Amino acid sequence: MEFLYHLFCTAALLALSLTPLWQPELEGIWTLLLPVLGVVWLIVFHLRPRRGDPGLSPRLRGMLGGYTLLLCGSWAVFGVSLILLARLLAHKMAWSTLLWTLFWAFLVLGSVLLNGFFRVLVGCNRLRLVWRATLLLFWWVPILNIFLLWKALRLARAEYRFALARQQLETVHAENQDCATRYPLVLVHGIFFRDWQLVNYWGRIPQALQRSGAVIYYGSQQSSAPIARSGAELKERIEAILAETGAEKVNIIAHSKGGLDSRYAISRLGMGDKVASLTTVNTPHRGVIFGQELLRFLPKGLMAWVDRHYNNIFRALGDAQPDFLGGVNDLTAQACARFNEETPDVPGVLYQSFTSVMPSARSAPFPLNFTYGLVKHFDKEENDGLVTLSSARWGTELGVLKPKGRRGISHGDVVDLMREDIDGFDVRELYTGIVKGLKEQGL
Repeated sequence: MEFLYHLFCTAALLALSLTPLWQPELEGIWTLLLPVLGVVWLIVFHLRPRRGDPGLSPRLRGMLGGYTLLLCGSWAVFGVSLILLARLLAHKMAWSTLLWTLFWAFLVLGSVLLNGFFRVLVGCNRLRLVWRATLLLFWWVPILNIFLLWKALRLARAEYRFALARQQLETVHAENQDCATRYPLVLVHGIFFRDWQLVNYWGRIPQALQRSGAVIYYGSQQSSAPIARSGAELKERIEAILAETGAEKVNIIAHSKGGLDSRYAISRLGMGDKVASLTTVNTPHRGVIFGQELLRFLPKGLMAWVDRHYNNIFRALGDAQPDFLGGVNDLTAQACARFNEETPDVPGVLYQSFTSVMPSARSAPFPLNFTYGLVKHFDKEENDGLVTLSSARWGTELGVLKPKGRRGISHGDVVDLMREDIDGFDVRELYTGIVKGLKEQGL
């Protein structure tokens, strides 16, 4: 059906673009009626090129419409060019007719391509900033613009198909209530972030889990503080969640430093009987050597300046006692070695972890593309831009995320920080599978 729809739209555009050629050959009312009907269809086609699946977001429906406009418009341009060239070579067309046809075809097809261009440019998330800038700057360059158009169409189609597959998966998960765990979930963020309602640290993950029956809360600890203080805040948060829900325990999923905060609350603050499971995501359980070296190498005055300004910014954003250096110092390899000795796992709590890696610095934007090389140099291991494989492993290992190709999964990708669909990796399905596993274990 999709192919037939595109074929119909291309044929309609082709016929409308060549109106000056066939209009004089018509008789009577058809001379006026058919072009008018064609223009009416063109207006409707501009406004609603493709309805798409009703379950898709307005952004995706708009992008799909842009894809249809670009695809059909491009094929119509090709068809018009062949027909005009054939007629010109056969000496069956006057130059005045040719010029008038070219002008009319330019208005019709140019408007279609322009509409589709901006719909895809705005709506396609897989078109990164570099590709968007390249399209805007070089759309007029022959040959290159064909390649850029092909790239935009390919990315838009891939995003649409991914969204359809994602929608079907979520429908199945919702029907089966796959994430309806016995205990509520607490998502615990890492360092340098806060739990804001408008900009969710966990991207599209919470919404996908909630559709499948999960009850979700957030750790809500400060953005940067020593582990002891963050752990105490997390303890208070867990107690409040248990009081609100009446549940006996919670399941924690924690990213980065949040995993250490959670372990502290469980082992050192008596929350072992209140936590059923702890799943850590790219948590530096054994610290980060490169961070330790940077703290030793960088001037004390510079670090004090960064600490002061960071704390002022996050105090204005709602943190009561932000402490940049306090949080960073607790992530060094030496500090984590002491932490692990003093913070044993609590029997009865399920500890599990998973991590991801980047194959190269090109796998992520700044600053992770910069820190990747530093971690590789000092820690001498594969890493996600911040944390090495050996440092992130704790408890039962759920695996290493390493899709095929050069892309890899960065420290931010693993929590959907940029809301980006990555080939070979569905972050929402990953978390759905983890939570479904907790449910199957009766947690």
